[in-house]
Amino acid sequence: MALARHYLERGADVAAFARRAELLKQLADDYPGQVSCYSLDVRDNLAVQGATEDFISRIGVPDIVIANAGVSIGTLTEFDDDIEPFQQVFDINVLGMVKVFQPVITAMRAAGQGTLVGIASVAGFRGLPGAGAYSASKAAVISYLESLRVELNGSGIKVVTICPGYIRTPMTADNPYPMPFILDVDIAATRMAKVIDRQKVFAVIPWQMGFAGYVLKLLPRWLYDRVFAKAPHKPRRSGLM
Repeated sequence: MALARHYLERGADVAAFARRAELLKQLADDYPGQVSCYSLDVRDNLAVQGATEDFISRIGVPDIVIANAGVSIGTLTEFDDDIEPFQQVFDINVLGMVKVFQPVITAMRAAGQGTLVGIASVAGFRGLPGAGAYSASKAAVISYLESLRVELNGSGIKVVTICPGYIRTPMTADNPYPMPFILDVDIAATRMAKVIDRQKVFAVIPWQMGFAGYVLKLLPRWLYDRVFAKAPHKPRRSGLM
């Protein structure tokens, strides 16, 4: 919700999608008349489409759409009861993003403008032990957004990919390993908004994690395997973002 609050402070009309109705109510109470709240799950295509159509009919075509829904669940492929968490992660992190973007593209094309923002992760740069579902989903998001950017070239619609490092949220609270350059959520939101304002194609926040990610991508596979084989794992079925 930090990004929503950032734009509300700037006077924007905001449509907020979330599963937790109490968070939406608090947002609406804090910014009366500015927020259109929709309690829904991004996996529900019809609900997302209906909410989008309602917002456009009342407020207009959005200038910016940010797909930020996501889950991070520790997974290990050897356990058959981790199949469901794998499915959940991909349904929310990847297909949820598609379902959020799809209903607005036609209207943005007609308007000849708009910005689609996808929140990926540095975790999508290399496969992290114990986070096979999350790493794979974020790698898929990075590739998906690149495809979308090319598809929409010349339409007036911009596509922005943001890869955060560690952000201090409930999702990272139980990580049993060091989290370098971790950011408070409000600071992260401000930096993301600056990237969106500049319509940068791709950005890592903070920049130090971008450098670390670049180094990791350059490591040969044999060295990467040796370094990370015994790295601490995210606990299995650890919760939601």
